[in-house]
Amino acid sequence: MKTLFKAALLGAAATAVFAVTPALAADGVCLITKNNTNPFFVKMKEGAEAKAKELGLEFQAFAGKVDGDAGPQIEAIENCVASGAKGILITASNDSVIPALKEARGKGLLVIALDTPIGDAEAADSTFATDNFEAGVLIGKWAKAQMGDAAKDAKIGMLNINKDNISVDVLRDTGFLTGFGIEVPNGKVMGSETDPRVIGHETSNANPEGGLKAVENLLAKEPNMNLIYTINEPAAEGAFQAMKAAGKEAQALIVSVDGGCPGVQNVKAGVIGATSMQFPLLMASKGVEAVAAFAKDGSKPKNSEGLTFFNTGVQLITDKPVDGLPSITSEEGLKICWG
Repeated sequence: MKTLFKAALLGAAATAVFAVTPALAADGVCLITKNNTNPFFVKMKEGAEAKAKELGLEFQAFAGKVDGDAGPQIEAIENCVASGAKGILITASNDSVIPALKEARGKGLLVIALDTPIGDAEAADSTFATDNFEAGVLIGKWAKAQMGDAAKDAKIGMLNINKDNISVDVLRDTGFLTGFGIEVPNGKVMGSETDPRVIGHETSNANPEGGLKAVENLLAKEPNMNLIYTINEPAAEGAFQAMKAAGKEAQALIVSVDGGCPGVQNVKAGVIGATSMQFPLLMASKGVEAVAAFAKDGSKPKNSEGLTFFNTGVQLITDKPVDGLPSITSEEGLKICWG
């Protein structure tokens, strides 16, 4: 059984902690991520810290404990405000951070959402993110093309973060369904579709353990499940483990979003059929640049043309390309993963 995520997760746990350190200098920046174990957030911290050092900003990193737990993030926001930081970069666990972020903005801090848009436009000055809907569309289109005529009778399991309708969760979920050709009546929540091909939506907590349990639950509903959408690659790893334990690893295509190096390795190994690569290091480094510019002259970042956020790009990774859908191989992806 493949265990490609184990080393990355252990390394992440050793390098990121939730703690309060001495007050920042006037030109400081705080990074607040959802947790300190997901390699995606470790890479984000790496990019932010390197750029802050390059630009001469004091840097501080905070993390929640698990996806969906906003308490530590709210405490971190308050600490950043008290320290005199110029800006906050945050991947919000959920929208309960909104009052604290509004207060931070009211006290003169620049607030930039990374990866996960905030549910209230007044809570952040800008969002630096993947087009998460497009990331979902790409893997949905890929899966439909791979299945061919069998797509009309697909049995699809959906592995989300949780039931909170977090923006990144909703966008990837609904994007995938749209790309696959399934009507989504309400694009603001998960589960509004009525297409019988969707078996159900399960909570994965965006980690391998949750992915394993979610697929066990879905297999109990439909033993012939043949397509699994996963919110991220750690959940995809757990999904594969569950399918293999059931002797069904060859039965279902697994698709995902993130494009981390371990995830791309899993594409190469055949665990994941296709994934949409994000660029968290770029998100974070561009966010720090924006805080530096704000500290210098009060300027604020602009959105990408035609969008409501700054788009840091997305790339489909697969070793089974389909006509009309641009992609790169896992070997090519390993050269740029999470850059």
